[in-house]
Amino acid sequence: MKYTVITGASSGIGYETALAFASRGKNVIVVARREAQLNELKKEIHSLNAELDVVIKPADLSKNEEVHVLYESLKEYDIETWINNAGFGNASPVVEQEVQKTEKMLRVNIEALTTLSTLYAHDYSSKEGTQLINVSSDLGYRIVPNAVTYAATKFYVSAFTEGLAQELQDEGAPMKVKILAPSMTETEFVQNARDIDHFSYRDNVQQFHTAKEMAQFMLELYDREKILGKVNSESYEFELMDPVFQYPSKRSAD
Repeated sequence: MKYTVITGASSGIGYETALAFASRGKNVIVVARREAQLNELKKEIHSLNAELDVVIKPADLSKNEEVHVLYESLKEYDIETWINNAGFGNASPVVEQEVQKTEKMLRVNIEALTTLSTLYAHDYSSKEGTQLINVSSDLGYRIVPNAVTYAATKFYVSAFTEGLAQELQDEGAPMKVKILAPSMTETEFVQNARDIDHFSYRDNVQQFHTAKEMAQFMLELYDREKILGKVNSESYEFELMDPVFQYPSKRSAD
């Protein structure tokens, strides 16, 4: 049995991505802090296909020790695809940010993603059919006011993931490494970034995608050979692209 791991699966893009992969008959391992929401997700998946195995792994990825415990607990599974979706934002000027929240964001968006990507690459890069997909952002390629720190974390995700993808290509490794870069998406993101109880996308945002639409974009990226699947911030069209950051391939150098 093969599995797809999805972090940040208790809501939003992660929740819908789990449903999307389950719709293709994929067994899933879903990871998030909120166990109750993961149980609801499991029920919903089983209502679609009772034959699938849905493994729930509660974990707080802002805690380094829980990141390592999570990965070790998955050693018994054959993981076909790993999707690092967990992350959150911080919508305020740098000089007004609560430092503890910023530090937590750095641990989730950068440290946990890097650790899990590296551990998965160590174990699976030589296996045919495996994929690592990291969720960055349109703001992993541009900077906007009141999101400088968040954008910087996503620039890291984009650069790290593009570099890893090309590094493995250079080495002839069969694993595919890819990036999903959403733009404004109807999730809990704005509520968490602004520390507010409710936010209406339909009342406040001119253009956005639903989490279900982004999950379909995730599947499109999964199916194709391109490394980057990015929402165009002006047209809001989903585009499959080559890497943006320059990487001096060893093959081209030779």
